[in-house]
Amino acid sequence: MSPLPPLPIAYPPSPPVNTRPGVLGVPADEFRGWLADRGQPPMRVGQVRRQLLANRAESFDAMTDLPKALRAELAGAFAVFSTRVERHQEAADGTHKLALRLADDRLIECVLIQDEGRATACVSTQVGCGMGCVFCASGLNGVVRNLTAGEIVEQLVRLRNLVPGSGRLTHIVVMGMGEPLANLDNLLDALVVAGDPKGLGIGARHVTISTVGLPAKIRRLAELGKQYHLAVSLHAPNDPLRTRIVPTNDKTGIPAILDAADHFFEKTGRQVTYEYVVLGGLNDRIEHARQLAALLAGRQAHVNLIPWNEVDGLPYRRPHDDDLRRFTDTLRRAGVGVKVRKRKGSEIDAACGQLRRKVEQEFLTNEVRP
Repeated sequence: MSPLPPLPIAYPPSPPVNTRPGVLGVPADEFRGWLADRGQPPMRVGQVRRQLLANRAESFDAMTDLPKALRAELAGAFAVFSTRVERHQEAADGTHKLALRLADDRLIECVLIQDEGRATACVSTQVGCGMGCVFCASGLNGVVRNLTAGEIVEQLVRLRNLVPGSGRLTHIVVMGMGEPLANLDNLLDALVVAGDPKGLGIGARHVTISTVGLPAKIRRLAELGKQYHLAVSLHAPNDPLRTRIVPTNDKTGIPAILDAADHFFEKTGRQVTYEYVVLGGLNDRIEHARQLAALLAGRQAHVNLIPWNEVDGLPYRRPHDDDLRRFTDTLRRAGVGVKVRKRKGSEIDAACGQLRRKVEQEFLTNEVRP
Protein backbone atom coordinates (compact mmCIF):
# COMPACT_ATOMS: atom_id res chain seq x y z
CA MET A 1 0.00 0.00 0.00
CA SER A 2 1.50 3.33 -1.00
CA PRO A 3 1.21 6.45 1.16
CA LEU A 4 -1.63 8.85 0.50
CA PRO A 5 -0.57 11.98 -1.36
CA PRO A 6 -1.09 15.27 0.48
CA LEU A 7 -4.58 16.62 0.09
CA PRO A 8 -4.90 19.98 -1.62
CA ILE A 9 -5.79 22.56 1.00
CA ALA A 10 -9.27 23.72 0.14
CA TYR A 11 -11.75 25.48 2.35
CA PRO A 12 -15.35 26.55 1.84
CA PRO A 13 -15.55 30.18 0.76
CA SER A 14 -18.60 30.84 2.89
CA PRO A 15 -19.91 31.39 5.44
CA PRO A 16 -16.92 32.98 7.16
CA VAL A 17 -16.17 31.54 10.57
CA ASN A 18 -16.06 34.93 12.18
CA THR A 19 -15.54 38.53 11.27
CA ARG A 20 -15.00 39.60 14.88
CA PRO A 21 -11.88 38.81 16.92
CA GLY A 22 -12.20 36.22 19.64
CA VAL A 23 -12.06 38.00 22.96
CA LEU A 24 -9.53 35.55 24.43
CA GLY A 25 -7.09 36.52 21.70
CA VAL A 26 -7.31 40.25 22.33
CA PRO A 27 -4.27 41.55 24.27
CA ALA A 28 -5.21 42.76 27.74
CA ASP A 29 -3.90 46.30 27.11
CA GLU A 30 -5.91 46.58 23.91
CA PHE A 31 -9.02 45.28 25.62
CA ARG A 32 -8.58 47.72 28.52
CA GLY A 33 -8.28 50.55 25.99
CA TRP A 34 -11.46 49.46 24.24
CA LEU A 35 -13.28 49.40 27.56
CA ALA A 36 -11.87 52.78 28.64
CA ASP A 37 -13.18 54.36 25.43
CA ARG A 38 -16.63 53.32 26.63
CA GLY A 39 -16.19 54.56 30.16
CA GLN A 40 -15.67 51.09 31.62
CA PRO A 41 -13.15 50.31 34.40
CA PRO A 42 -10.14 48.00 33.80
CA MET A 43 -11.68 45.39 36.11
CA ARG A 44 -14.04 44.43 33.29
CA VAL A 45 -11.17 42.60 31.56
CA GLY A 46 -10.90 40.23 34.50
CA GLN A 47 -14.66 39.80 34.68
CA VAL A 48 -14.96 38.79 31.04
CA ARG A 49 -12.02 36.40 31.23
CA ARG A 50 -13.30 34.86 34.45
CA GLN A 51 -16.70 34.26 32.87
CA LEU A 52 -15.09 32.44 29.94
CA LEU A 53 -12.34 30.59 31.78
CA ALA A 54 -13.97 29.76 35.11
CA ASN A 55 -17.72 30.09 34.66
CA ARG A 56 -18.18 28.37 31.26
CA ALA A 57 -19.96 31.32 29.68
CA GLU A 58 -20.43 30.75 25.96
CA SER A 59 -22.09 34.07 25.12
CA PHE A 60 -21.71 37.64 26.29
CA ASP A 61 -25.38 37.67 27.24
CA ALA A 62 -24.63 34.96 29.84
CA MET A 63 -22.17 37.31 31.62
CA THR A 64 -24.80 38.70 33.94
CA ASP A 65 -22.29 40.47 36.19
CA LEU A 66 -21.71 42.94 33.33
CA PRO A 67 -24.05 45.82 32.48
CA LYS A 68 -26.57 44.84 29.83
CA ALA A 69 -25.53 47.67 27.49
CA LEU A 70 -21.88 46.59 27.73
CA ARG A 71 -22.81 43.01 26.92
CA ALA A 72 -24.48 44.23 23.73
CA GLU A 73 -21.42 46.31 22.79
CA LEU A 74 -19.10 43.37 23.44
CA ALA A 75 -21.22 41.12 21.24
CA GLY A 76 -21.04 43.67 18.45
CA ALA A 77 -17.26 44.04 18.61
CA PHE A 78 -15.97 40.61 19.64
CA ALA A 79 -16.77 36.92 19.44
CA VAL A 80 -16.70 34.68 22.49
CA PHE A 81 -14.83 32.15 20.35
CA SER A 82 -12.92 32.88 17.15
CA THR A 83 -13.27 29.20 16.21
CA ARG A 84 -16.22 27.12 15.08
CA VAL A 85 -16.77 23.45 15.89
CA GLU A 86 -16.75 21.83 12.46
CA ARG A 87 -17.00 18.25 13.73
CA HIS A 88 -17.48 16.74 17.20
CA GLN A 89 -16.91 13.04 17.73
CA GLU A 90 -17.43 11.17 20.99
CA ALA A 91 -16.19 7.65 21.72
CA ALA A 92 -17.76 5.12 24.07
CA ASP A 93 -14.87 5.58 26.51
CA GLY A 94 -15.68 9.28 26.98
CA THR A 95 -13.03 10.60 24.61
CA HIS A 96 -14.09 13.66 22.62
CA LYS A 97 -12.41 14.91 19.47
CA LEU A 98 -13.11 18.30 17.93
CA ALA A 99 -12.24 19.61 14.50
CA LEU A 100 -12.18 23.38 14.89
CA ARG A 101 -12.34 25.77 11.96
CA LEU A 102 -10.30 28.89 12.53
CA ALA A 103 -11.19 32.41 11.46
CA ASP A 104 -9.09 31.98 8.29
CA ASP A 105 -10.93 28.71 7.49
CA ARG A 106 -8.01 26.47 8.47
CA LEU A 107 -8.74 23.32 10.44
CA ILE A 108 -7.14 22.04 13.63
CA GLU A 109 -7.92 19.25 16.09
CA CYS A 110 -8.05 18.89 19.85
CA VAL A 111 -9.01 15.98 22.10
CA LEU A 112 -10.48 15.49 25.59
CA ILE A 113 -9.39 12.24 27.23
CA GLN A 114 -11.27 11.18 30.36
CA ASP A 115 -9.87 8.33 32.39
CA GLU A 116 -9.87 7.39 36.08
CA GLY A 117 -10.88 10.81 37.37
CA ARG A 118 -8.56 12.70 35.03
CA ALA A 119 -9.68 15.05 32.29
CA THR A 120 -6.79 15.67 29.93
CA ALA A 121 -6.84 18.18 27.09
CA CYS A 122 -4.62 17.38 24.11
CA VAL A 123 -4.16 20.56 22.08
CA SER A 124 -2.58 21.65 18.81
CA THR A 125 -0.05 24.45 18.37
CA GLN A 126 0.14 24.74 14.58
CA VAL A 127 -2.02 24.26 11.51
CA GLY A 128 -0.37 21.15 10.14
CA CYS A 129 3.21 20.25 11.01
CA GLY A 130 6.57 20.74 9.37
CA MET A 131 8.43 17.86 11.00
CA GLY A 132 7.37 15.26 8.43
CA CYS A 133 7.16 12.18 10.69
CA VAL A 134 6.27 9.45 8.21
CA PHE A 135 3.51 7.84 10.27
CA CYS A 136 1.62 11.03 11.16
CA ALA A 137 -1.38 12.43 9.30
CA SER A 138 -0.80 15.94 10.72
CA GLY A 139 2.17 16.68 8.52
CA LEU A 140 0.94 15.34 5.20
CA ASN A 141 0.41 18.91 3.95
CA GLY A 142 3.29 20.43 5.90
CA VAL A 143 2.89 23.38 8.24
CA VAL A 144 0.62 26.30 7.30
CA ARG A 145 1.06 28.63 10.26
CA ASN A 146 1.47 28.90 14.00
CA LEU A 147 -1.60 29.16 16.20
CA THR A 148 -2.01 32.28 18.29
CA ALA A 149 -2.06 32.06 22.08
CA GLY A 150 -5.79 32.79 21.96
CA GLU A 151 -6.43 29.90 19.56
CA ILE A 152 -4.56 27.54 21.87
CA VAL A 153 -6.52 28.76 24.91
CA GLU A 154 -9.80 28.38 23.02
CA GLN A 155 -9.09 24.68 22.52
CA LEU A 156 -8.65 24.30 26.29
CA VAL A 157 -11.86 26.16 27.04
CA ARG A 158 -13.91 24.24 24.49
CA LEU A 159 -12.63 20.91 25.83
CA ARG A 160 -13.15 21.94 29.46
CA ASN A 161 -16.76 22.79 28.61
CA LEU A 162 -17.25 19.16 27.56
CA VAL A 163 -16.29 17.83 31.01
CA PRO A 164 -19.58 16.80 32.65
CA GLY A 165 -21.15 18.95 35.33
CA SER A 166 -18.84 21.48 36.88
CA GLY A 167 -15.79 19.31 36.24
CA ARG A 168 -12.48 20.86 35.30
CA LEU A 169 -9.47 19.94 33.22
CA THR A 170 -6.81 18.25 35.32
CA HIS A 171 -4.00 17.94 32.76
CA ILE A 172 -2.78 19.38 29.47
CA VAL A 173 -0.71 17.48 26.93
CA VAL A 174 0.62 19.56 24.07
CA MET A 175 0.70 16.66 21.63
CA GLY A 176 -1.79 17.65 18.96
CA MET A 177 -1.05 19.00 15.52
CA GLY A 178 2.25 20.79 15.09
CA GLU A 179 5.64 20.99 16.78
CA PRO A 180 5.05 22.84 20.08
CA LEU A 181 8.59 24.15 20.44
CA ALA A 182 8.40 25.71 16.97
CA ASN A 183 5.64 27.93 18.39
CA LEU A 184 7.09 28.26 21.89
CA ASP A 185 6.32 31.93 22.58
CA ASN A 186 2.60 31.63 21.82
CA LEU A 187 2.41 28.33 23.68
CA LEU A 188 4.00 29.83 26.79
CA ASP A 189 1.57 32.76 26.69
CA ALA A 190 -1.35 30.31 26.46
CA LEU A 191 -0.03 28.25 29.38
CA VAL A 192 0.15 31.39 31.55
CA VAL A 193 -3.59 31.84 30.96
CA ALA A 194 -4.23 28.13 31.57
CA GLY A 195 -2.35 28.27 34.86
CA ASP A 196 -4.19 31.28 36.27
CA PRO A 197 -5.85 30.15 39.54
CA LYS A 198 -8.81 32.41 38.68
CA GLY A 199 -9.24 30.67 35.36
CA LEU A 200 -8.49 27.08 34.37
CA GLY A 201 -6.04 26.66 37.26
CA ILE A 202 -3.85 23.99 35.67
CA GLY A 203 -0.43 24.03 37.32
CA ALA A 204 2.82 23.55 35.42
CA ARG A 205 3.37 20.08 36.88
CA HIS A 206 0.18 18.97 35.12
CA VAL A 207 1.35 20.16 31.69
CA THR A 208 3.33 17.96 29.30
CA ILE A 209 5.03 19.55 26.30
CA SER A 210 5.95 17.13 23.53
CA THR A 211 8.66 17.77 20.97
CA VAL A 212 10.22 15.90 18.09
CA GLY A 213 13.52 17.16 19.48
CA LEU A 214 14.66 20.75 18.84
CA PRO A 215 17.77 20.99 21.03
CA ALA A 216 18.04 24.79 21.19
CA LYS A 217 14.36 25.17 22.09
CA ILE A 218 14.58 22.39 24.71
CA ARG A 219 17.46 24.29 26.34
CA ARG A 220 15.48 27.52 26.24
CA LEU A 221 12.53 25.80 27.88
CA ALA A 222 14.88 24.44 30.55
CA GLU A 223 16.25 27.90 31.31
CA LEU A 224 12.76 29.19 32.11
CA GLY A 225 12.80 27.07 35.24
CA LYS A 226 9.16 26.06 34.87
CA GLN A 227 7.96 22.69 36.09
CA TYR A 228 6.46 21.59 32.80
CA HIS A 229 7.00 17.96 31.90
CA LEU A 230 9.01 17.29 28.73
CA ALA A 231 8.21 14.43 26.36
CA VAL A 232 10.66 13.79 23.53
CA SER A 233 9.30 11.93 20.51
CA LEU A 234 12.23 9.60 19.87
CA HIS A 235 10.67 6.75 17.85
CA ALA A 236 14.00 5.02 17.11
CA PRO A 237 17.19 4.09 18.98
CA ASN A 238 19.71 5.00 16.26
CA ASP A 239 20.17 7.88 13.83
CA PRO A 240 19.73 6.01 10.52
CA LEU A 241 16.38 4.55 11.57
CA ARG A 242 15.24 7.76 13.23
CA THR A 243 16.04 9.82 10.15
CA ARG A 244 13.96 7.38 8.13
CA ILE A 245 11.01 7.89 10.50
CA VAL A 246 11.63 11.54 11.48
CA PRO A 247 13.30 13.28 8.52
CA THR A 248 14.31 16.37 10.52
CA ASN A 249 16.63 14.14 12.55
CA ASP A 250 19.29 14.62 9.88
CA LYS A 251 19.66 18.21 11.13
CA THR A 252 19.91 17.32 14.82
CA GLY A 253 20.79 13.71 15.59
CA ILE A 254 19.97 11.72 18.69
CA PRO A 255 23.09 12.73 20.73
CA ALA A 256 22.24 16.46 20.55
CA ILE A 257 18.64 15.78 21.50
CA LEU A 258 19.65 13.64 24.49
CA ASP A 259 22.18 16.26 25.63
CA ALA A 260 19.45 18.93 25.56
CA ALA A 261 17.04 16.65 27.42
CA ASP A 262 19.73 15.96 30.05
CA HIS A 263 20.12 19.73 30.45
CA PHE A 264 16.36 20.03 30.95
CA PHE A 265 16.51 17.44 33.72
CA GLU A 266 19.47 19.15 35.39
CA LYS A 267 17.71 22.52 35.37
CA THR A 268 14.22 21.42 36.38
CA GLY A 269 14.64 18.10 38.16
CA ARG A 270 11.80 16.79 36.02
CA GLN A 271 12.20 13.30 34.58
CA VAL A 272 12.06 13.27 30.78
CA THR A 273 9.68 10.93 28.97
CA TYR A 274 10.72 9.44 25.65
CA GLU A 275 7.76 8.77 23.38
CA TYR A 276 8.19 5.84 21.02
CA VAL A 277 5.52 5.15 18.40
CA VAL A 278 5.82 1.43 17.72
CA LEU A 279 5.51 0.57 14.04
CA GLY A 280 5.10 -3.11 13.30
CA GLY A 281 8.15 -4.58 11.57
CA LEU A 282 9.99 -1.26 11.43
CA ASN A 283 11.16 -0.22 14.92
CA ASP A 284 9.76 -2.99 17.13
CA ARG A 285 12.54 -5.60 17.01
CA ILE A 286 14.33 -6.84 20.14
CA GLU A 287 17.59 -5.33 18.87
CA HIS A 288 15.84 -1.95 18.79
CA ALA A 289 14.75 -2.40 22.39
CA ARG A 290 18.30 -3.30 23.42
CA GLN A 291 19.69 -0.26 21.61
CA LEU A 292 17.10 1.96 23.25
CA ALA A 293 17.94 0.58 26.69
CA ALA A 294 21.65 1.25 26.08
CA LEU A 295 20.86 4.77 24.91
CA LEU A 296 18.95 5.61 28.09
CA ALA A 297 21.19 3.77 30.55
CA GLY A 298 22.06 6.00 33.51
CA ARG A 299 19.47 8.64 32.61
CA GLN A 300 16.43 9.63 34.67
CA ALA A 301 14.09 8.70 31.87
CA HIS A 302 10.83 6.93 31.19
CA VAL A 303 9.70 5.36 27.91
CA ASN A 304 6.12 5.66 26.73
CA LEU A 305 5.43 3.04 24.06
CA ILE A 306 2.61 4.02 21.70
CA PRO A 307 1.30 1.27 19.41
CA TRP A 308 0.59 3.04 16.15
CA ASN A 309 -2.98 4.15 15.41
CA GLU A 310 -3.72 3.20 11.83
CA VAL A 311 -4.13 5.98 9.27
CA ASP A 312 -5.86 4.94 6.05
CA GLY A 313 -3.42 4.82 3.18
CA LEU A 314 -0.18 4.93 5.16
CA PRO A 315 1.99 1.82 4.73
CA TYR A 316 2.46 0.97 8.41
CA ARG A 317 0.80 -1.41 10.81
CA ARG A 318 0.35 -1.86 14.51
CA PRO A 319 2.90 -4.14 16.14
CA HIS A 320 1.85 -7.68 16.96
CA ASP A 321 1.03 -8.17 20.63
CA ASP A 322 3.86 -10.66 21.08
CA ASP A 323 6.40 -8.26 19.54
CA LEU A 324 5.18 -5.42 21.72
CA ARG A 325 5.40 -7.60 24.82
CA ARG A 326 8.95 -8.72 23.99
CA PHE A 327 9.98 -5.12 23.34
CA THR A 328 8.52 -4.01 26.67
CA ASP A 329 10.06 -6.90 28.60
CA THR A 330 13.49 -6.22 27.11
CA LEU A 331 13.39 -2.63 28.32
CA ARG A 332 12.20 -3.59 31.79
CA ARG A 333 14.87 -6.24 32.20
CA ALA A 334 17.42 -3.55 31.37
CA GLY A 335 16.05 -1.34 34.15
CA VAL A 336 14.23 1.15 31.93
CA GLY A 337 10.87 2.42 33.16
CA VAL A 338 8.30 1.80 30.47
CA LYS A 339 4.57 2.07 29.96
CA VAL A 340 2.39 1.08 27.01
CA ARG A 341 -0.13 3.78 26.25
CA LYS A 342 -3.76 2.70 26.25
CA ARG A 343 -5.77 3.15 23.10
CA LYS A 344 -8.37 5.86 23.62
CA GLY A 345 -11.03 6.96 21.19
CA SER A 346 -9.91 4.55 18.49
CA GLU A 347 -13.31 4.63 16.77
CA ILE A 348 -13.26 8.43 16.34
CA ASP A 349 -10.25 9.07 14.10
CA ALA A 350 -8.02 9.21 17.16
CA ALA A 351 -4.65 9.46 15.44
CA CYS A 352 -3.46 13.05 15.22
CA GLY A 353 -4.52 14.71 11.99
CA GLN A 354 -7.02 12.05 10.95
CA LEU A 355 -10.21 13.99 11.68
CA ARG A 356 -8.91 17.16 10.03
CA ARG A 357 -7.97 15.13 6.94
CA LYS A 358 -11.33 13.38 6.90
CA VAL A 359 -13.27 16.65 7.07
CA GLU A 360 -11.17 18.17 4.28
CA GLN A 361 -11.60 15.04 2.14
CA GLU A 362 -15.37 15.14 2.60
CA PHE A 363 -15.43 18.78 1.54
CA LEU A 364 -13.38 18.05 -1.57
CA THR A 365 -15.60 15.08 -2.44
CA ASN A 366 -18.73 17.22 -2.11
CA GLU A 367 -17.17 19.93 -4.27
CA VAL A 368 -16.60 17.59 -7.22
CA ARG A 369 -19.82 15.62 -6.85
CA PRO A 370 -22.28 16.45 -9.69
